[in-house]
Amino acid sequence: MSRDNYSKQHQAKVHGYRFTVGRILQIAVALVFLLFVGRFLYLGMSKTISGQNISERTAALYTRNTILTASRGTIYDRSGLVIAEDSHLYTMYAIVDKSSIDANNHPQYVVNKLKTANKLAPILHVSAKKLLTYLTPKHKSFQVQFGQAGANLTVAQKAKIDKLKLPGIKFTQTPSRLYPNGNFASHVVGLALPEYNKKARQSEITGVMGLEAWYNRILTGHNGYKISTSTSKMQNSDTYKAPQNGRNLYLTLDSPLQSLLEDELSAAQAKYQPKKLTAVVEDIKTGQVLAASQRPTFNPQTKKGLTQSYRDVLVQDTYEPGSVFKILTLSAVIDSGNYQPNQYYRSGSVRIGGATIHDWQTAGWGSIPFSQAFPRSSNVGLALLERKMGGATWQRYLNAYQIGKKTGVTLPGEQPGLVSLKGSLNQAVSAFGQGIDVNVMQMMQAFSALGNNGQMVKPQFVKQITTDNGKTISSYRIKKVGKPIYTAATRALLIHNMRRVLNPTIGTGHAYKMSGVDLGVKTGTAQIANQKHGGYLKGDNNYLFSVVGVYPASNPRYCVYLMMQQPQRMSKLPELILASIFKPVMQRLVFMAKNQSQNVSLVKVPELKGKKIGAATRLAKEHDFELVNLNTGHSILAQSTVANQTLVAGSRLLVTSNGPLIMPTMNGWTTANLESFTKLTGIKVSQRGSGKVISQSISPGAKLKSKQVIRVKLKE
Repeated sequence: MSRDNYSKQHQAKVHGYRFTVGRILQIAVALVFLLFVGRFLYLGMSKTISGQNISERTAALYTRNTILTASRGTIYDRSGLVIAEDSHLYTMYAIVDKSSIDANNHPQYVVNKLKTANKLAPILHVSAKKLLTYLTPKHKSFQVQFGQAGANLTVAQKAKIDKLKLPGIKFTQTPSRLYPNGNFASHVVGLALPEYNKKARQSEITGVMGLEAWYNRILTGHNGYKISTSTSKMQNSDTYKAPQNGRNLYLTLDSPLQSLLEDELSAAQAKYQPKKLTAVVEDIKTGQVLAASQRPTFNPQTKKGLTQSYRDVLVQDTYEPGSVFKILTLSAVIDSGNYQPNQYYRSGSVRIGGATIHDWQTAGWGSIPFSQAFPRSSNVGLALLERKMGGATWQRYLNAYQIGKKTGVTLPGEQPGLVSLKGSLNQAVSAFGQGIDVNVMQMMQAFSALGNNGQMVKPQFVKQITTDNGKTISSYRIKKVGKPIYTAATRALLIHNMRRVLNPTIGTGHAYKMSGVDLGVKTGTAQIANQKHGGYLKGDNNYLFSVVGVYPASNPRYCVYLMMQQPQRMSKLPELILASIFKPVMQRLVFMAKNQSQNVSLVKVPELKGKKIGAATRLAKEHDFELVNLNTGHSILAQSTVANQTLVAGSRLLVTSNGPLIMPTMNGWTTANLESFTKLTGIKVSQRGSGKVISQSISPGAKLKSKQVIRVKLKE
């Protein structure tokens, strides 16, 4: 083959290869083009990628969803004083990744770390150097937190930081519940704690005990939302749904009376160390519970004591009531026509159903009339009266008193107790409150028959329910639940016997007598069942001591029921211990009755902001408030309670003015006062104990710095 022919064939081959490669490339490009066209057509029609809607994903880039948190309802006492209310704490964090920008290319990260640290330092009470270490992490991070320095920040601290308008500084809100009164009907009011809601993806305050739990659905609000859309073509298009705050509860509790009761119970607990101590004060004409508490108890604000006293003894524990139950027995005996007061019987002991029943004074009082059985608290006398009445009749009256049936009071976990009248012995011992189980609120319901001509009314804790703007949606109504006493004569004779219990000659309740006060009482000393070995516990202090008293006896309105179980330091007779609680509480009730009012004096808070300190002091005094100026200035900048809200006359009003902060005298301040101080000043107060302030770490009059932490000690 010639050289020319070889060259021509070679060129033809190369040309063929090029043509083939070119065709392949053309086909490949065409396929890719068709693939893209097909993909775009698919996206245009289906608008999804891997099951995700691309329109929604694109819109999300320019959309900001904000949950508008609803407030939990506030719990007030009968006069409008706050018992439990919402509070919020904040945790601060910082975005440090420079890729974080908004739709308008504004930085959402910390731009100047040194400047940011310097401005945050005085508010967080830590050094700028320390904050700078948080802002410059060793490893690449999108956001950082500030440890304890950035946790549990108050509303006042957050407000100060917000004013700085530092880019990249963000907050997460932690809901919390404020109980400003500390130990205050703790098991009745209950407790609400943060719980994580998976559906809402955030923590929410949830009632876990007491009224907070029972009314949780009513107290809980419904969150709203705000959806903001921002693009180059459309600016700030918002979709908005307002949050609906929870309903408010106004309780039947009377704060001054409740506070007095708490003080007396705490004193008795500290001195005599009973295993249990309970107290209920009720307006038995209406069923409104004015005060109620127990020991041991807990402080819902600090949670101190919670693990040792989680049970609500008023409804969750049942017990053998002892001789206070004789009120029910005697009423049944009288009402059924089986009471012959002038007939005599042999006291001391009696054999019934194969067992011997003894009086508390085992030798008895010889042969005495049945008229003395109740004031002497004779077990033998009441057992014999029950036999006269008969088991079937006694059962009928117990049913009328609804013993063994739940009262349905608005407290979780109520136990119904137990009634068993099988056999003559069980019937006999039940006549003096043994071998029968009740709860405290069942007894209060039974005692209410004394105030309503035999008609029982249900105990209640809630006076009204309102919306957050004050509209009443539910008001208190008396709930009649049974009429175990059928005649006025029965009630009159029963009250006569309760008066005789105070008689020093034949009565067991002389320790409760109050000069000039028309009282009717009944004492009780119940044996405590031995859960391990059967029978009853032995020993002078292994009893459940109790007293119930009504005032005025002529037409009972108020009822006080106290119980003390197994005092470990019984340095006084049990009736003297209980009388030390009973008398101050009853004296307060007498005062309330004479003044025809159960309400403390409430006063509207005046507007003080902008006024000179002298004028503000005079105005506060006119409204019966104690003004506390936290600064040295003469022009008021802010006040702890906003104008037109109501407070108890004599309350403290804290104000800030222009000038350096000065340490006030905090002696006697409540937790609520301390919370107000922190909100106004941003200065943290470390609290130890509960009750009212008795000491402070910084002397009054000293100049305060924002970095300082004040330590105070409180005592009940």
